[in-house]
Amino acid sequence: MKMKINQEIIKFAKVFIFLNLCIFIYALIFQDKLWLLNTQVAFFSSLFITIASFISYKKNIENRLSNLDLSQTSKTEDRDKIDEIDDPYDLYSEYEEVPESELTPEKIKEIINDEKSKVKRNSFKNTLFATGGFLSIYRVLGYGLLIFGFFALNNNKIFIPIAFIVGLGIVPIGVLISKLIKK
Repeated sequence: MKMKINQEIIKFAKVFIFLNLCIFIYALIFQDKLWLLNTQVAFFSSLFITIASFISYKKNIENRLSNLDLSQTSKTEDRDKIDEIDDPYDLYSEYEEVPESELTPEKIKEIINDEKSKVKRNSFKNTLFATGGFLSIYRVLGYGLLIFGFFALNNNKIFIPIAFIVGLGIVPIGVLISKLIKK
């Protein structure tokens, strides 16, 4: 599994390096050094944020897998392969039905309140687990680097907005190109 992830990272890195090299050559030939500086500050900030996001969400998934309750997954083990193919998310499994004669307004309210409490517990639990993904120290440092780079360029009166945006766009465009190449 780690080998596959590392290969994916290498594929993305090759595309990022290629695109950055193209922008680098373009800036040297057709633009000036300040244009190049703006693109590189934005590119490395964007790349750092992307890598930090990947690392933090990877850790988040690993933590979720380590805290996985296997007793809840035993229900899905009882399903046969055809049922898993027809209903991969177990949406249509049969639940204990309450006869209509026993459905009173109080019983319905009890069922609804029970389901609401399950949703509230799960949403709080999901929020707690996801907090590590978006409050990662690496990610915060990446955004800090981006803001610092912007202000450093702007305060020295060498900020070129178009070049900065081009530098920021290298990583998202690289991801898009990598996904298109993969297909």
